[in-house]
Amino acid sequence: MFKTALFWQFFASYFILFIIPVIMANMFIYVYVVKVIENEVENTNTISMRNFSAQTDTAFSSLQVNMINLLGASNLKSVMKQFGDASKTPQYFEWIHSLMDQLNTLDTGEIVSNAYLYFADYDLVIGFNSDTNKETFFKYFFPVDERDKAGYLANFSGKKMMQFTKTYTLHQKVPFTDAILSSSSNISAVMSYPFNSSHPDVYLVVSMKQEELGKHISVNQKWTAGTAIVDESGGMISQTGDMRISPKEWQEIMRANTEGALFSDGKTRALTYAKSHFNDAWYYVSLIDLETLLKPVQRIRSFSFLFLVFFLVLGGFISYYLSKRLYRPILEIKNGLSSHNNRQAALPVQAGGNDYDLIKQFSNLLMSENKQLSQLVSGMFPIVQEDFIAKILSGEYRDNLSIALYAKEIDFPYDPSVTRTVLCIEIQYYSRVQGHISETSKSFMMAELKEQIHKSAAGTVWLCQLKPDLMACVVHHDPFLLFGPKEVSEFVALILQQFNAYFKATIGIGRKVQDIGDLHLSYESAMEMLQRKSLHSRVEVFGQEAAAGDQPDKPLLDSFLSAQEVNRIFNLYKSRNYERLLQSVYDLLDMAVENNASASQVKGLCSDVLNTWIRAVELERKEMNIPFYSGLFVELNRCITWEEIKTCFERIHAALFKQEQTADRNKQIAEILDYIHQHYGEELSVERFARQLNMSVSHFSRTFKDEVGEKYVEYITKHRLTMAKKYLLETDMKIDEISEKVGYMGRNSFIRIFCKYEGITPGKYRTIHHHTM
Repeated sequence: MFKTALFWQFFASYFILFIIPVIMANMFIYVYVVKVIENEVENTNTISMRNFSAQTDTAFSSLQVNMINLLGASNLKSVMKQFGDASKTPQYFEWIHSLMDQLNTLDTGEIVSNAYLYFADYDLVIGFNSDTNKETFFKYFFPVDERDKAGYLANFSGKKMMQFTKTYTLHQKVPFTDAILSSSSNISAVMSYPFNSSHPDVYLVVSMKQEELGKHISVNQKWTAGTAIVDESGGMISQTGDMRISPKEWQEIMRANTEGALFSDGKTRALTYAKSHFNDAWYYVSLIDLETLLKPVQRIRSFSFLFLVFFLVLGGFISYYLSKRLYRPILEIKNGLSSHNNRQAALPVQAGGNDYDLIKQFSNLLMSENKQLSQLVSGMFPIVQEDFIAKILSGEYRDNLSIALYAKEIDFPYDPSVTRTVLCIEIQYYSRVQGHISETSKSFMMAELKEQIHKSAAGTVWLCQLKPDLMACVVHHDPFLLFGPKEVSEFVALILQQFNAYFKATIGIGRKVQDIGDLHLSYESAMEMLQRKSLHSRVEVFGQEAAAGDQPDKPLLDSFLSAQEVNRIFNLYKSRNYERLLQSVYDLLDMAVENNASASQVKGLCSDVLNTWIRAVELERKEMNIPFYSGLFVELNRCITWEEIKTCFERIHAALFKQEQTADRNKQIAEILDYIHQHYGEELSVERFARQLNMSVSHFSRTFKDEVGEKYVEYITKHRLTMAKKYLLETDMKIDEISEKVGYMGRNSFIRIFCKYEGITPGKYRTIHHHTM
């Protein structure tokens, strides 16, 4: 018999599981998709604007450089000297034609249409192919519209460094007539010469067509209605497409929105802008058509509504079919469950519940009990199996038959014929980490490390943690895939490298064994490999192949001090040369690095040094502080890298010895500075002054920087360049003479250093500053 309640129950479940997510998806579309599209358009438009703004800025910058080069390299001063003469020499006309050639060869690019030289104090304009008076030039060769002419000519006053004029109309006429062939909207860039003069002699003018400039700044996107270059006041410098924006609107948009953000009026258009890196008063603006932009949203909205209706209809049919089909089996199941009176009595059947509720409650009870049991067993298996592996590695289980029986009891499958190798992974947390990381964090870190190794190894390894800082990895050799301990150690090293900020890891590779009962032998050889670790912070891997090539009978470094070194430390202490005591430790550590000494060798040597220091101190103080000295050895033993050992010895040195500060250190540095100022032209090696103050080179360099505020080499170089600039401006000495006088052996090295710090050559520096004087 069909039950209406069953139908509604199916439909309610379907509604919760499918319809509600569909509704949520529609809400997500309405609320977020428009924003996502806007953000995508904003990002795409920003990238496009950056590209065209960068191209335009590059074009303007290139034009500026070319204009500067033309003005700086031309013979303008020589030409202007001839203007006052009534008779013009042949050389004068050669110079005029040379200026025309330079204007013709000006690298103007696609956006420039004309260029000319306007002489402020003379009635002369030189263009591409003409030199004439100003009236003739602006009437026939460069006919500016009469309405714009007065404002245009006002630009030829005062200093101009790549200053842009307002937009003006330029006509194209029949030569030497007033017949206008065509007109175009233009903008000009003006630069004066001399560059820093407020009353310049000449102006270089480069004219650009607005039409060509508009093509250069257009953005090829279907939703972009137009682009433009706008100044701070809202003045339109150049535009392409439909840019309907008033100066008042532009200023409000700049105040309310940040660069690159998408500003929308909520109706038909949106706008973004980016600031020009070439001219701080310019902005590149892009206008976006919202109707074109939001067409996909309209289609998605219609599709979402149809999608929702489809799911509602589909849910009704599915609920009807399932309720009709399942009622009969439900009735049979209910009758079967009713025979289990005791079990049924334990079920908390709710009042008004139907047959389906009864079956569901009983099923939930069985599933809950089964899930708890499964979780309990699943949680125990990894622990039991890991303990089983640990006992094999420790040698507690060595008999193959016993191992097979134990493995069967705990459901631990393995292939007895596979060759295996044990990798031991030792974890040593850095001193800086020890006090800031909890045991819980360490446990989570080790769990993550195990998980990554398991995922990367793809079932070819066993892992077990023998100690908090020691993990064993049993590698199963695969002769077909050529997968063995070397390959496993490589990817384990990559995984460990991710945790290099917290600890140093060392991997020891044991020897291969054929029987699983011999795994303890591979484990022991892997532990021996760990003793070869060094004090480098990187992940280190030591295997049997590397060990076979070493010569253990010939140690690279003694682990104790010789009698001569002990006497030397005592003598340094008695002479109060505490700084040399610390430097001697640095020297020993450097020698250990060069000899590739192991950590155990270095720590043995360092412990001997510390013991000698303590003996030297106690011979004089005679107040044995055993807990304090014991703590020093503990601190030293915790060091696991060269840097930590050096830092540790610095702290121990500061605790054991009182540094005697030289009272006249400032005076000594002052004397050295005075010597540098007097003898800057001579060879001033850092070794010389280090010997003078009885310091090492590195210690002298640190002391010099602490006292003066600059590195020694930087200070010498800057002072020499200061004197060189003085000779360049105040004398007529040649570059070679100046370079030798300020301490440089050759001209090339002097010019290279000068360019590095000043950005230009010495000759260019002298030329520029002589022009401005």
